[in-house]
Amino acid sequence: MQPPGRLRSLVVELEDGRAWGAYGSGELLHGCVRLELRGTLRLRALEVCARGRAVVHWLESRSVGLNIVYYDYTAFQTFLNRRHQLIPDNGEVTVLQAGRHEFPFTFQLPETLATSFEGKHGSVRYWVKAKLHRPWATVKKVKKEFTVIEPIDINTPALLAPQAGAKEKLARAWYCNRGQVSVSAKIDRKGYTPGLGSVSNMCVCSAGEVIPIFAEIDNCTNRAVVPKAAIIQTQTFIARGTKKQKKSVVTSIVGDSIAAGKREAWHGRALKIPPVGPSILQCRIIQVEYSLKVCVDIPGTSKLLLELPLVIGTIPLHPFGSRTSSVSSQYSVTLDWLSSIPEQPEAPPEYSAVVPSPTAEQSLAPPCRGELGAVLEGPFFAYIQEFRFRPPPLYSEIDPNPPSDGIRPRCMTC
Repeated sequence: MQPPGRLRSLVVELEDGRAWGAYGSGELLHGCVRLELRGTLRLRALEVCARGRAVVHWLESRSVGLNIVYYDYTAFQTFLNRRHQLIPDNGEVTVLQAGRHEFPFTFQLPETLATSFEGKHGSVRYWVKAKLHRPWATVKKVKKEFTVIEPIDINTPALLAPQAGAKEKLARAWYCNRGQVSVSAKIDRKGYTPGLGSVSNMCVCSAGEVIPIFAEIDNCTNRAVVPKAAIIQTQTFIARGTKKQKKSVVTSIVGDSIAAGKREAWHGRALKIPPVGPSILQCRIIQVEYSLKVCVDIPGTSKLLLELPLVIGTIPLHPFGSRTSSVSSQYSVTLDWLSSIPEQPEAPPEYSAVVPSPTAEQSLAPPCRGELGAVLEGPFFAYIQEFRFRPPPLYSEIDPNPPSDGIRPRCMTC
């Protein structure tokens, strides 16, 4: 029988992921299994497996006569299932001497994964488990979890498209018509990135962006109303054809009260995104979605709600997110040199400074096209180039073209 106490520790170690301390689809998962022994250890096999799956589970109760019946809703989806034999089980016993032993391993992650997630009715988890098989002894197991973040690039046409909408509502109370409230809102794009932090054991990538909200609220009722805006997270769990949803408010802002018969406009009202997990769109049993809700609280009746879809990504917006902004930013940079042209003409130089000389003629030669760059192309920039590098005209106290003696001076009074 295996003498007790010879195995001091069995540990699984993983290298940090390349993306924000987490792994992404298609990456290599490197690690090792470390054994520390007090004495000689006999073992049959040592294997390591990498697993990843989504699990959904909840219970619902229904009354059937005098009894209560519980319905179990459970679903699974496997994303990763790899196994590797570090010491194969070939029927022979392997003897390890006392000391420290390390067995490296590498797993190739699949191309399609879902972001790690912990929710009320389900989760998406990834782990590496090592199993040590010994003769006449129970299997020793150790597990190490790791985080996966599926990249979502918001620099795509679908996520850069503006989102807009409008709604109106007739306020009624006790069959009395109190007027109409309307709201219209717009945001510049659909995709944003959250703040840096950790939410539900998930790491997110960057400094939180700010959503500028452009909205117009028209209050045609006889009471004051209050506009609000909030980011809503919706978790959807799917099992046996049934959906279970959980909604929560991520962050919100409250506007000023709008008096009866008045109108208010938001010109880019800022709503900062806090640290939240990214959207989960690649899992068939768990989905995490976001939306921007602009609502108006109307006294005596239900709220007026306007919802705009959002996608929380992991790859932030590039400096030149669109072609239009890229072109405008380029010209704003390359035309900065035009500000160096003085608005007022300078005083005329000394005569000796404008006398042509070989050195002066060489310095006044127009620069080559490569030195000026592509910004000086076209007739407009050619004119500016000619204006900037043309030497000042020659002048003298003696008129170079004196009037002829045969010409009688003209009388200014005639």
